Amino acid sequence: MRERERKLARKRLDVEMRPYRRAGRDKNPTNGLLRAVRHVLRIPVKEIAAKMGVNRSVVFDLEAREPKNTINLNSMSRMAEAMGCKVVYGIVPIGGKTLEELAEERLWAGLMQVGSRE
Repeated sequence: MRERERKLARKRLDVEMRPYRRAGRDKNPTNGLLRAVRHVLRIPVKEIAAKMGVNRSVVFDLEAREPKNTINLNSMSRMAEAMGCKVVYGIVPIGGKTLEELAEERLWAGLMQVGSRE
């Protein structure tokens, strides 16, 4: 019964995460979003800094840390909120695979390991 529930949960997540899987096919689809959003919305750094209660240098620092993957979700969310946005993220298998495909690969890999021990 548990495996049946897991399979159903994987299918639900695969449907929900479809847009993220498409984005996940790119090498780094979200590289520099904070700066890009700020630029397209024409929001001055001074305005974001004021809304966040920080110095302008902090805003520039956050924008620089995002592409390096050294920014935390809380900081990213605070800056997004200061721009009238919110952070939405997803976790998807590499290469745009579905969770179902990844689970099956893992199953087969496990079976192959057991077979090679015998």
